[in-house]
Amino acid sequence: MNGSDAVLQALDHAGYHLTGPRRAMAQLIAGRQGRFSAEDLVHAAQREGRPVGRATVFRSLEIFEALGLVERVHLARGEHAYVVCDPARHHHHVVCTRCGRSTDVGDIGIDPITRSIEARTGFRVESHRIEFFGLCPECRGEPAARA
Repeated sequence: MNGSDAVLQALDHAGYHLTGPRRAMAQLIAGRQGRFSAEDLVHAAQREGRPVGRATVFRSLEIFEALGLVERVHLARGEHAYVVCDPARHHHHVVCTRCGRSTDVGDIGIDPITRSIEARTGFRVESHRIEFFGLCPECRGEPAARA
């Protein structure tokens, strides 16, 4: 299944109508690598002649975020962007501050910390967000690290 099919399937399972603009949005985000902004999607839709207005982009991103299909990342300069996500598992990202490339870094062993926070505070932690920012190997001119 390709990325836009996965987005459409998630929308359908959640009870959303698969309108033309939502289908266009699914195609616009499916192939994204790294971070992107709502404005990037507006410009891409215009370039590709897709019937998607600015309001549809923002509403769709809200829906996609609620379904775990994209995640909002808060950039170091106070801006925010989005990255495409796998809604089936919790994970975190590292984002290049120069080119915007992002990499999924899994859950990074946060579960023991979460349990400690719950024990110390009495809170039941329902969600959390951790974002890492830096320069990717390509922007530093170095070979990529091996997993």
